[in-house]
Amino acid sequence: MAETRAPGRTAHGRIALNVAVDALLAAAAVPLARWLANPLGDVVGPLWTLAMGSVVLLAAGLPFRLSLQYWRFAGASDLLGVAAASIAAAALFPVGLHAAGLPLPSPAFPAIHALVLAALLSTPRLLYRLTRETPAPAAAGQPVLLVGAGEGANLFIRALASDRAARLRIVGLLSLGRAQTGRRIGGYPILGGVDEARDVLSRLRAEGQAPAILVVTEPDLAGDRLAALMEAADEAGARVARAPRPTALDAAHQDGVGHGAELDLRPVALEDLLNRAQVPLDREGMARLVQGRRVLVTGAGGSIGSELARQVAGLGPSLLVLLDASEFALWQIDVELAEQAGEVAREAVVADVRDEARIRAIMERLRPDLVFHAAALKHVPIVEANAAEGLLTNALGTRNVADAARAAGVQAMVLISTDKAVNPTSVMGASKRLAEMYCQALDIRARSGQAATGQGGTRFITVRFGNVLGSTGSVVPLFQRQLARGGPLTVTHPDMQRYFMTVREAVGLVLQASVAGSTGDTGANGRIFVLDMGAPVKILDLARQMIRLAGLRPDVDVPIRFTGLRPGEKLFEEIFHGQEPPVATGIPGLLMATPRTADAALVGRSIEEIGAACRGGQDKLARALLARMVPEYTPDPHTQTSEISGAATRNLG
Repeated sequence: MAETRAPGRTAHGRIALNVAVDALLAAAAVPLARWLANPLGDVVGPLWTLAMGSVVLLAAGLPFRLSLQYWRFAGASDLLGVAAASIAAAALFPVGLHAAGLPLPSPAFPAIHALVLAALLSTPRLLYRLTRETPAPAAAGQPVLLVGAGEGANLFIRALASDRAARLRIVGLLSLGRAQTGRRIGGYPILGGVDEARDVLSRLRAEGQAPAILVVTEPDLAGDRLAALMEAADEAGARVARAPRPTALDAAHQDGVGHGAELDLRPVALEDLLNRAQVPLDREGMARLVQGRRVLVTGAGGSIGSELARQVAGLGPSLLVLLDASEFALWQIDVELAEQAGEVAREAVVADVRDEARIRAIMERLRPDLVFHAAALKHVPIVEANAAEGLLTNALGTRNVADAARAAGVQAMVLISTDKAVNPTSVMGASKRLAEMYCQALDIRARSGQAATGQGGTRFITVRFGNVLGSTGSVVPLFQRQLARGGPLTVTHPDMQRYFMTVREAVGLVLQASVAGSTGDTGANGRIFVLDMGAPVKILDLARQMIRLAGLRPDVDVPIRFTGLRPGEKLFEEIFHGQEPPVATGIPGLLMATPRTADAALVGRSIEEIGAACRGGQDKLARALLARMVPEYTPDPHTQTSEISGAATRNLG
């Protein structure tokens, strides 16, 4: 009964106390049941029958662990145990009376005895729980409005009732729908639906009950509805937070000491604002693809490459080769994997994909089965200002890796591409399109049997997607740094839109595409898998949401400044070219672009010519050759080199 964890009070002592109290209640139940069964008869009876009532109850309660119950947390399962033990004890008691030669007070006595026992045993348990879960006084704590009227809200209310610090005070709830309006959970009213948040907040403000925090207890509330809720809260001067995870709430409730630290609210994650459904992944297929094989990841220190390394390590490769030109980035992912997947054999290799001989030697020595090529220069303005470097890495580097993979007999190579390769206006996008073309051509050659040697069987799979949240050089880390300085947040154009997904989701779908591309037949060679990026996100809206996530108000606490489009940037990104209509793959989250292909030898020679121009410092020639190979490439004719250099150092947006 008494679960308070005072020093010196052992679990055995608490159990003994439960046994003693239950025995007394069972003894008291005997005369009460006799009186109810026969008010004019002998109410007490032989005194030994009181002891027998206690004994049969304790014996009947053993299978239901009656003495082990925590009274404070008495719930439905505990009350069912009490009812079952009461029925069993009431059935055993007449047997004892019969053995002693005593008659039943009345034929209805066993049923009455069971009901009395159940009532006497249940009532103090429920009363004890209620006294320990008395809500905090109405005036105490910060006012909060719960968003959600399900199990999560109920668990939060119960945990808050255990918080003796009373840091929060619930003023009501919002349900996900409108059907629950007017009902109550834990004594608190459901004031309306989430979509009525503005009206509910206005009404609460008029009543002097305006909440300081809206606590989201529904884990599934995300996307547009969550963004609209945050906007309504922002207008009302409130912030939005998520309730602690259910395990933390349950621990706070079960602890019984009301530690306020257990109820620390969590910030809403930026990922929650992406209106994306969870895509089911073929984990078994990924395991078949990777398990027991030698896997090489280029650009392993970057955002995509490092997440590829993490997920591949979890699939059980026989060897994981981490390749990157940055020693520091390589060291970081190698140390992380040593701690998290130390059982996986690894080799960290410092190498530049532009070094053809070095890449070929690495492939020949390690003989990987799978290659994930994530190495690239991808920051649009910087590549625009350093076109030769971008072309040498993105185009020539991809050719080097692809040729070395074919020569080493690699089973499949996966090229990580970008939506900026579609109708590119930047060197970065055009260089990635050229890399796509080369890998597409090699894949067609491998499938058609036109390879000149027996090493022409390597499959080449291209995966194209947009921005990932929090990737190196992306807008999210920039906004975070600007927020830390107090602003302003810089956005290039009020209408700029981009596709976003989380890096974990993107890499999961890359692996999914790798399974489909290397083991399945989706009906086309030279395929380009395109990740379903959902709806594009306005960068201005993203900036406003990040300000709100920080508990601040856009344009009031933190200004937003527009800096203008930078060289090579587009207002809107695309994931399909007009001449490569999308084709369904039958795989959730994956589409496929109908390939536009060229001859591998032609593309290879052109890449070599571009590389020679870059190494010779002939940027204009390199750009001209690039435009010849990627005719949809439309660079900004007004961009001058000096302007590019200056613009490349501006803030991202």
